[in-house]
Amino acid sequence: MSLIVHNARLLDPATGRDQPSSSVLVDDAGNFVSELSPAARSGARVVDAQGLCLAPGLADLHCHLREPGFTHQEDIASGTRAAAAGGFTTVVAMPDTSPVADNTAAVQLTRDIIRQKAVVRVHTTGCVTLGRKGEAMANLGSLSTAGVVALTDSPACVQNNDLMKRAVDYARMFGLPLLDPCQDASLSAGSQMHEGEWSLRLGLKGWPAAAEDIIVSRDVHLSTYIGAHIHLQSLSTANAVDIIRRAKARQVRVTAEVSAHHLVFTDADLHDYNTFFKLSPPLRSETDRRALIEGLLDGTLDCIVSGHAPFAVHETDVEFDHAPFGVTALETTLSLALEALHHFGRASLLQTLGCLTHRPAGVLKLAAGTLAHGAAADFILFDPNEVWTPVAPGLKSRSHNTPCLGRPLRGKVRHTFVNGVEVSL
Repeated sequence: MSLIVHNARLLDPATGRDQPSSSVLVDDAGNFVSELSPAARSGARVVDAQGLCLAPGLADLHCHLREPGFTHQEDIASGTRAAAAGGFTTVVAMPDTSPVADNTAAVQLTRDIIRQKAVVRVHTTGCVTLGRKGEAMANLGSLSTAGVVALTDSPACVQNNDLMKRAVDYARMFGLPLLDPCQDASLSAGSQMHEGEWSLRLGLKGWPAAAEDIIVSRDVHLSTYIGAHIHLQSLSTANAVDIIRRAKARQVRVTAEVSAHHLVFTDADLHDYNTFFKLSPPLRSETDRRALIEGLLDGTLDCIVSGHAPFAVHETDVEFDHAPFGVTALETTLSLALEALHHFGRASLLQTLGCLTHRPAGVLKLAAGTLAHGAAADFILFDPNEVWTPVAPGLKSRSHNTPCLGRPLRGKVRHTFVNGVEVSL
């Protein structure tokens, strides 16, 4: 049926609109419209959004949904319910499944599961190398034909420079962005946290910032040389921000993201060896955190992502050295972004939402992040000031490895709509 939402504060970052007491109309095809017929109005569902903000559904360029293959950690159903609870109506799933998405059959298998189980829009990616092993290139042409939106070995980074060069060249030929988590494995091998004061205090092997900076530099040079679009995933260092800023000034075709956790937390938060703070790349210093925020605000970094990487209790409730890297994040990303940017007065609510809506959608040219008439009615109603505390039983994700457990957060999604239909939260 048609839908009418009244009395919302309308926030559309793509157009700069911030209007109080606005109404939004959705036709029975699930699209935003400027008018409804009398018959459609009479049969429409009416939602009074008094006190709530209405914004485009959030878009996440980096999440791990684990299915097929690792459903003890997450599956498409639980992962997309978590996405909806966090306000995400569009997510891009990484290919680290089992089987890995390095061929058309594996991509089709994942898409079949998505059609059956997903409650939000899920876009698939394909592997750069066979088996994500970094040894031989996958058939990128067939993956392009299969309809993947990007190529990546995430969470692995292709280490062989010649192989990466050829992959970037092919990705350009097929018109696909290549997403790269920038880590030099020879420098980061065996590392547990950021190399610095706190790694010395805690007696943990440090992960040098240079491991990221070197690969960021490599990818900038490859993009310059080949003219291909390379998207740099989950950046964490001040030097990386500086490298990208200078590259963009030269019109190099690179884009970059940062996770919300890296905007809020630092390596000092690992003081009690809490494995829920163990991220890849690791949480860095306060200097790095501030540089990431500055880079996001001046456009050097294009968007905020969740980096959602769920793990089961038996995998995280171990000694720090044996715990995996990653956190569940889809349900808390909006609140953390608001904390880092809006609630501390660094950015307006509209600017903050832009980092999670039209800006990420623009990186991969996804049809998302807009309230424009004729667009699919993917939107959220949320209270940016509502305080809530994540607790394990209340989370939609199958895994609960988040440093936000028991931590009061500010900003809560009340309703999520996909194609004009409300998703049960």
